[in-house]
Amino acid sequence: MLQVLCRYQHIWNIDLCFRPAFLGGIMQATGNKPPAMLPKRAEYLLKDIKRMSKYYQVPVQISENAFQRILGTSTLGAMRFLTAIEMTQPQYLEPLSREFWIRFWSQHEDISQTENILAVARPAGLSSELTQKLLEMISSPAVKNRLKETTEEAIKYGAFGLPAVVAHFKGEPHLFFGSDRLELLGSFIGEKWLGPVPSVPSPKM
Repeated sequence: MLQVLCRYQHIWNIDLCFRPAFLGGIMQATGNKPPAMLPKRAEYLLKDIKRMSKYYQVPVQISENAFQRILGTSTLGAMRFLTAIEMTQPQYLEPLSREFWIRFWSQHEDISQTENILAVARPAGLSSELTQKLLEMISSPAVKNRLKETTEEAIKYGAFGLPAVVAHFKGEPHLFFGSDRLELLGSFIGEKWLGPVPSVPSPKM
């Protein structure tokens, strides 16, 4: 959803706002469990993620042991880093979010490690001094509280997992969950779905 919604932010009449949230906190608060913990559903997801990667043209690389890696990797440090970015340098929030996504889902990097956070920051144009300052902020009460607030806000809107989009339309918030809800989101706000890659014809399945 992240990568495709970014393609539509200048096509649809929307103001796209990124809000870092901690998935583990959402799952715990709502009593949800990762779908990959169910063996048959995990088996299905391996196939479905590959189909969705082809359709949406996003470079997800999935393997038999992918769910063990995903469930065993904490994203808390990365989310706190993005929260520090949101608080101090919001213009970098979108490119850094997309780069973290690529490195986690396509390059299988452990984005909880400081060296990988540094590797994400450099191409985005963050100086070493600024990056170090942001890394120091990760453990600060201000960043921790901000991430907790945005996570609780997502839960308040009805989120029980991620990805989730809250569309503020005609004065009311509306939750859309899942990477396959963009067409429905477009219809709801009166915008036309032009396929997963709006600048080129949709790929044949």
